[in-house]
Amino acid sequence: MFQDYIYSQKQNIISNICDLITYPSISEESENTHFPFGKHCSDCLKYFLNLADSLGFRTKNVDGYCGYVEFGEGEEIVGIVGHLDVVPANEQDWTYSPFTPTIYKNRIYGRGAIDDKGPMIASLYAMKSVMEYCKTANTTLSKRIRLIVGLNEEKDWKCISYYKEHEEFPTVGFSPDADFPCIYAEKGVLSLLLKQDLNTLISPKKFPFGISTSLPIEIECLECQNNAINVVPKIASCILKLQKNIHVTSVISALKKQIDTYDYDMDIYKLDNSHIKITSYGISAHSAHPDLGQNAISKLLRVINDVLLLHRVCIPLLSTFCASIGDDYTGRGLNIDFKDESGFLTLNTSQCYISNHFLCIGINLRIPVTYSSAKVLEIFKQTFISKGINISVLQDMPPLFIDKKNPLVSKLCYIFNETCGTSFSPLAIGGATYSRAFPNMISFGMNFPRR
Repeated sequence: MFQDYIYSQKQNIISNICDLITYPSISEESENTHFPFGKHCSDCLKYFLNLADSLGFRTKNVDGYCGYVEFGEGEEIVGIVGHLDVVPANEQDWTYSPFTPTIYKNRIYGRGAIDDKGPMIASLYAMKSVMEYCKTANTTLSKRIRLIVGLNEEKDWKCISYYKEHEEFPTVGFSPDADFPCIYAEKGVLSLLLKQDLNTLISPKKFPFGISTSLPIEIECLECQNNAINVVPKIASCILKLQKNIHVTSVISALKKQIDTYDYDMDIYKLDNSHIKITSYGISAHSAHPDLGQNAISKLLRVINDVLLLHRVCIPLLSTFCASIGDDYTGRGLNIDFKDESGFLTLNTSQCYISNHFLCIGINLRIPVTYSSAKVLEIFKQTFISKGINISVLQDMPPLFIDKKNPLVSKLCYIFNETCGTSFSPLAIGGATYSRAFPNMISFGMNFPRR
């Protein structure tokens, strides 16, 4: 009965997913009370709630921060929690335009198709199939089924925090934002910002050329195209400013030597006799899987540091970063290469920029479930703070860990394997989903396991 209904709605499901993809719903925090995460996110939420309303569900827009779709009766709530916001998309990185949905070889291409707009539409129609079954069987549910729709998942989770302050918690549930058969463990997430004032980093006693304004080489500009904290950066660049007594050709020669030594993919541009631009190229990936990408920032910082040191310019943040992290993503140089049944610790250098004369490096860590973020943070402090480097915690998200024998894990795993004729076991991941926002909740789908 359920499958028959879903197949009967196939074209509507595809059409609705494509409609959602057309909204460039990149979460942008705003002081506008009508659009707390920007108008695109607001419009996307309104479309989703209007669709749900037309399908016969009860809906609520929770002050523009989030929304929910519901049916059934009873005090207890079975929750399904997902999101409609997406990470930024660079048109040049896409074969098809990211916000123009394209169907090719039976697949939908577009930003959010799998994370998380497609799964949200799938969940909505799954709920509708149950609601139709109840009507046909002349029965009612003893629990409410509530699909909670977030708009700030890819950034700070402020949407779900707002929901928790104003609405009922689910009794039990799942998030369709990971993998089948189900997820029993999600690593902790710790994001740090390392900062150093470039105006005060040099001791005149040690270096006769004084403070940074008279350094032979300065980092005039450093940027990574506003790379998200949870993404392995694909591109990063900097502009070096040379004093008059430094020959641009000699610096370019030193840069090329270091790039060749490391076998990095970089371009060097002579802008004029006192300015050089370096662009580093990598391969983008999710921060939870840095091994699947190549980090453009870490490569760039290593090369810059090498050339600065050749000219007796020492920036403690840069030199300490290169000595203890560099282009490694395991944490080995900091002795934090922890591992347990949830996997290995991963470290992604995801952001770099200069702001108000401060050199800033953003780092995102995924910490195995049996290790604490406090221990990792303390090691960072011991390594960096003594050198005059400031550390700010941008995000500290505890891990999710539910025993594999828990009925929620075993039942969802059984449902998937029984339906698909498989025998997959529950998984542990480095990603962070909304399932850790509530008790008694895990991730269930939507990516199918590799056979």
